[in-house]
Amino acid sequence: MTDPASAPGGFDESELRRIVKHTCKAAGLHGANARLLRGHTNAVILLPDAAAVVKVARRGTPVNTVQRTTRFVHWLMDRGFPTVPLHPGPEQPLLVDGHAVTIWTYLPQPDHPVSAAQIAKPLIQLHNLPTPPVELPAHDNVRAIRKSIAGITSLPEATLRFLTERVDRLEVELEQVEFPLPTGPLQGDPQHRNALHRGDEAVLCDWDTAAHGHPEWDLVTIEVHCRRFGYTPEHYKDFATTYGYDVTTLVGYSTLRDLRELRMITTNARKVHHAPQSVHEVLRRIKGLRTEDLDMRWHIL
Repeated sequence: MTDPASAPGGFDESELRRIVKHTCKAAGLHGANARLLRGHTNAVILLPDAAAVVKVARRGTPVNTVQRTTRFVHWLMDRGFPTVPLHPGPEQPLLVDGHAVTIWTYLPQPDHPVSAAQIAKPLIQLHNLPTPPVELPAHDNVRAIRKSIAGITSLPEATLRFLTERVDRLEVELEQVEFPLPTGPLQGDPQHRNALHRGDEAVLCDWDTAAHGHPEWDLVTIEVHCRRFGYTPEHYKDFATTYGYDVTTLVGYSTLRDLRELRMITTNARKVHHAPQSVHEVLRRIKGLRTEDLDMRWHIL
């Protein structure tokens, strides 16, 4: 099992192998040739012989939060919403060696990622869905940022003060922002790596951050990813045109942008303990915040 992170999902390699083995036995899946796809947050493992993807929730993740996610995805599937489907089989999540595990249908992908404009179509559908029968948490970037800062153990005190002072200021600014779009279900982290090709369309995936709130938060996340990870301005403009709304025209856009970027940075900073190789990128991004470098290209973590 190829390991791109020092402790994918907070698990060492032997522990993760054991969890995957027990998952395959419980679900009746062929687990040979398992390969780690991603490990910075959850451990995501491809089972090519079973056409399935196993997702082991990050160590310490409450089972009930994963249960909420699977209930929400089942509701989406029942409505024919364009999502990566849960793999058929036993009720999910599975509790394997004390950890919440989900299994998803594997969708082989071409070499190129989904475009932002393709993501716009399912995102419009999501934002216009009725209230789901699952109580989603309220989307709260400020709370998430403060929680992450409290869990950071690998940055200097002066840096933590800077991050805290920044969220304090942005929280005050946020109180003045008026959101024109009606609230509804959010993906929480829509981006190029959280959408997949399925034929000629795009489907959304990775519903861990699904929430209820203002769609502008999803839209500014797309804008941040387009700007920070090497996509052209035209790439984002195509998204805004397809969606029918450009969040950069919102009075208060800069506050939403800065909060979203701060959440991304502090989330990664909190995970440095499990992925120490990421500390240099985290510090580089924080330096960019200090200098207000809005065009600094970020490297994927």
